[in-house]
Amino acid sequence: MHVSVCIVGFRSPDDIGICLDALDRQTWREFSVVICENGGTQAYDELRGRFGSRIAGTRPLRLISAPDNPGYAAGVNRAIEASPDADAWWVLNPDTEPAPECLAALVGRSREGPAGIIGGCVVGTDGRVQSYGGRWLSSLGRVESIGHGRSADVPIDAAAIEPQLDYQCGASMLVARSVIDRIGLMREDYFLYCEEVEWCVRAKDAGLVLGLAPDAIILHHQGSTTGSGGAVRTRDRLPIFLDERNKINMVRDLRPRQLWSAIPAALLLAFIRYGKALAPRQLGYALSGWLAGVRNLRGKPNWLSQRQR
Repeated sequence: MHVSVCIVGFRSPDDIGICLDALDRQTWREFSVVICENGGTQAYDELRGRFGSRIAGTRPLRLISAPDNPGYAAGVNRAIEASPDADAWWVLNPDTEPAPECLAALVGRSREGPAGIIGGCVVGTDGRVQSYGGRWLSSLGRVESIGHGRSADVPIDAAAIEPQLDYQCGASMLVARSVIDRIGLMREDYFLYCEEVEWCVRAKDAGLVLGLAPDAIILHHQGSTTGSGGAVRTRDRLPIFLDERNKINMVRDLRPRQLWSAIPAALLLAFIRYGKALAPRQLGYALSGWLAGVRNLRGKPNWLSQRQR
């Protein structure tokens, strides 16, 4: 099985260098890498200067550019389209370090039985699990990560977890050709956040299976590009705004009859989350995102400068 690793960058060459070093250590060698740079011409030229002649897996690394930052999903789609002959695509965040056996474990789970989208154990720098995948609580307009906060040393019962999965973590997902053939690529009108959840739910609705490879360990330096990591009171406008907006739009796209409960629930939960954290500025970001979702606004926010993701 030949896998195309699809990475979307945004002016993050140091992160990409660390990720590529981790990919060079993969025990599964039948892979190539496509990096789509969303950060403009200067960022693309810097990547080309640093990594343009690098070899990844069995084939040269390929760099492409998406002008005017069309968003994360658009970058993933361009990377997939740039590697049409792959047997599967590994969507991987640039701020990750997959363990050496990671890709082998993902491929192994793929070979065990039909699974359209397969994830692993995403671990934070604190040694705690970020996600084994998650559930989508459509009536609340919220998602829930399975395993969040557990020690990474705790054994994983994949057979018990897989039936609960509504989505896999977008930091690392092995996507089979059957997904693209049946439901197409990621939605691009979300711009950033929730697009992988929508994709996975859409795949599951189409009868595809979501899988978990417990031995696929991915270290995730969460939010190094978008500013979504760290304490609630320090988070930037963009991730909060888009997270709230897109969760409502996802309900509208997939479960429109549940908007009547999701819209007020999302508002209440935003007040609870940011009010409890004594983060009035972040609450304002959340409320503006909530209102944008109610209004069914899409795409890149009109207030986003070219220097932001």
